[in-house]
Amino acid sequence: MEKLKIIGGTKLNGTVRVSGAKNSAVALIPATILAETPVRIDGLPKISDVDILSSLLEEIGGTVELSEEGDIVVDPANMIAMPLPNGKVKKLRASYYLMGAMLGRFKKAVIGLPGGCHLGPRPIDQHIKGFEALGAEVTNEQGAIYLRAEELKGARIYLDVVSVGATINIMLAAVKAKGRTIIENAAKEPEIIDVATLLTSMGAKIKGAGTDVIRIDGVETLHGCRHTIIPDRIEAGTYMIMAAAAGSEMIVDNVIPTHIEPLIAKLREMGVRIDINANQDQVLVVPGEKLKAVDVKTLVHPGFPTDLQQPMTALLTKAEGTSIVTDTIYSARFKHVDELRRMNAQIKVEGRSAIINGSVQLQGAKVKASDLRAGASLVIAGLMAEGLTEVTGLEHIDRGYSHLEEKLKGLGATIWRERLTEEEIEQMQNS
Repeated sequence: MEKLKIIGGTKLNGTVRVSGAKNSAVALIPATILAETPVRIDGLPKISDVDILSSLLEEIGGTVELSEEGDIVVDPANMIAMPLPNGKVKKLRASYYLMGAMLGRFKKAVIGLPGGCHLGPRPIDQHIKGFEALGAEVTNEQGAIYLRAEELKGARIYLDVVSVGATINIMLAAVKAKGRTIIENAAKEPEIIDVATLLTSMGAKIKGAGTDVIRIDGVETLHGCRHTIIPDRIEAGTYMIMAAAAGSEMIVDNVIPTHIEPLIAKLREMGVRIDINANQDQVLVVPGEKLKAVDVKTLVHPGFPTDLQQPMTALLTKAEGTSIVTDTIYSARFKHVDELRRMNAQIKVEGRSAIINGSVQLQGAKVKASDLRAGASLVIAGLMAEGLTEVTGLEHIDRGYSHLEEKLKGLGATIWRERLTEEEIEQMQNS
């Protein structure tokens, strides 16, 4: 186990390049199961979720070649519907995409209930509703989901809740179903378009991805192809927030600006200068002399993303005045607040909102990441703080940020990793 050490106060400047989208990668890799010949995906991020999914594909008989550059070649020809009730599937929430992909190809699957970040109740009832509408029998047996179908038939499926996971999972199951599937009240995130683009390149017939109605005409077979993943809009947003918090002048490279419009609007409202160079996929971030308090409410896409709520909360401790951050997506996504308080932040949580009294100087402290984006918020706080900050719980950060400390060192940050001592590990386990 490791900890991240940060000495705050250094002004970040230079250029940082954004990696491939984590939230795309965790769906694109399972989607390769549906092909009959090799699929190549270029530009995957170097994160633990990618490594875990790659090894899960090998467990079910796939041949996987993953390069240091993040390019993967998956040969699914010899895959079988091997049950995956436990083990690695417990380590990440996105393992549920194996359900849709394996059901689509094999008409059956056994997948352990997914793990990942603990953000309160995130049920998969809409996924199951979609699978059952397509003709699958779904049961929960001893902590694993069993899916079985004689055949899959297209259906009209209305999602009661806008869900990225359910939208993608139903797409994966439906692309080889007989007839037409219509997903209504579908999520619109860029990652859904990315997955639909891959599936279309494999021979699927999908229309409407990125809108709230997706139409899928089933095909009998899917073939291999080559696909390049989109840039990670959440990583891009995180570095833009870091630039506003602790930068002098920073260029964030490999960005699709339209994917992060809500963040750009909020940063500009705070007094941050944002210059967009869409031709070169770059954004220049120059923080103002003083940051203004703003209110933020997370919404489904194209609203302000919940994945940037925690990083934004850290930034708002620096803004003059009182800010209110409301998360309408995940009610339990304020576990980082107690850790920020250890660093002198003046924040209180009321229901789904955090009330932040800004313009305080954060102080270095020992803090622990409770989930992926909480980890990002603590790194941002450490960059702003006086003195030394130690962040543990790096397994969460490593799930979603590729080469984080190397990128920050390249911007001038004083940041490094150290192994935890046996005494520190024991203290964490007892806390």
